[in-house]
Amino acid sequence: MGAMTIVVANQKGGVGKTITAINLAAALAQKKLKTLLIDLDPQGNATISFVKLDGSEKTVYDLLVDPNMTAEAIIRTTSNENLDVLGSRISLAKAEVKLVGEFDSHFRLKDKLDPIRDLYNYVVIDTPPTLGILTVNALVAATHLLVPIQSSYFALEGTDDLLETYEKIRARPNPTLEFLGVVVTLHDKRTILARDIHQQIRNVFGEKVFRTTISKSVRLEESPAYQQSIFTFAPQSSGATEYYSLSEEVIARV
Repeated sequence: MGAMTIVVANQKGGVGKTITAINLAAALAQKKLKTLLIDLDPQGNATISFVKLDGSEKTVYDLLVDPNMTAEAIIRTTSNENLDVLGSRISLAKAEVKLVGEFDSHFRLKDKLDPIRDLYNYVVIDTPPTLGILTVNALVAATHLLVPIQSSYFALEGTDDLLETYEKIRARPNPTLEFLGVVVTLHDKRTILARDIHQQIRNVFGEKVFRTTISKSVRLEESPAYQQSIFTFAPQSSGATEYYSLSEEVIARV
């Protein structure tokens, strides 16, 4: 079977997607589960949270466009025990253009991951805020989809498109892809609006909404800038507690 492969996706930006990918991966690694974090976002924020790439290092871009490149060749260990990273940088933005029209364009990531899945318990994939070829590659390669949704007025905007893409992926290239659930992020429980939006999200997704809610937190926003997960940056913070709790729910669901 190999690793459970969780894609964290939402084409709406600013919903805490990368922070969720970073800290879910770190929480799983803390539980002594061998975890690989794949950064499929050209901004590379998940990468720089754990490793520093020099200009010559190969990245996910090379993995997707070079038929001879292997995942093992570009995987980097991190200072976090049990956590490895497959990194990216801005050059990954060119992958969309390179892959358009290629007959196997949607299967590139899956094909490169298949030989190494047995080395890991979990693979977590961060995606760009679009539904282009990179996100589709992640959905084709994944076993589960996790959707972070911000508890804000426009929270559910765009989720229809994502779920439609999910159904299309299930219909053909990846029929075993499961909808793991929705995690409410950037939640400010002090406001009536946030509570109302949270309820609205529950009305739409029901039991698919995780019990754990990720609160709006300065510590969570600061941690990537210091190239750390929340568990090393602010281990006593509410963010660390919440992401650890989310990881336990994820393990229970998969």
